[in-house]
Amino acid sequence: MRLNQKAIVYIFTSLLVLVMSWEAQRSMSVAAANMVAIPEEAIRLRILANSDSPKDQWLKREIRDQVNAEITNWVTELESIEYARDVIESQLEKIELIVASELARIGVSDSFTVEFDEVQFPTKLYGNVVYPAGLYEAVLITIGEGKGENWWCVLFPPLCFIDFANGDAAEAEQDGEEVETEVRFFVVEVFHTIKNFMFG
Repeated sequence: MRLNQKAIVYIFTSLLVLVMSWEAQRSMSVAAANMVAIPEEAIRLRILANSDSPKDQWLKREIRDQVNAEITNWVTELESIEYARDVIESQLEKIELIVASELARIGVSDSFTVEFDEVQFPTKLYGNVVYPAGLYEAVLITIGEGKGENWWCVLFPPLCFIDFANGDAAEAEQDGEEVETEVRFFVVEVFHTIKNFMFG
């Protein structure tokens, strides 16, 4: 009986190592699939929060979501950066209306600006790619004093499903959660099976 128990423990340990190895490989594959290089000719969107307070950061995300929902409608068909510039410039007033509407809906009286110009960006590491600091063509939304943590994405080509500011890809994050859940349930199931076998 002791020999059988040792064999079962050995098998169980081997299974755990195999599962953890599989999970690591899966996570790396997801990350690699979502690595995106920003081309030299690109137009970014940057949103600066008033401050780093939870309320101001939450407000930034609310505005981000509404602006993203709108810009997704008119950037997907853009084929050249020249055309992208024309379309974006023609839509600046609409972006201003969205920001003003969100501030009014939430009941915040912060001032804001919407500009389309050369905008200063800090250095950012996304995956194993470093995006150097510098001036980049961008739509800049500044809320209040604009001293809080920023969020940015790429308007053209349309890559705003990726949050470069946090180095996260929403789809990858979701896949990772699903993988983690599947692995957890698998390990628990194996454990219960072995426990029932050993102790009846």
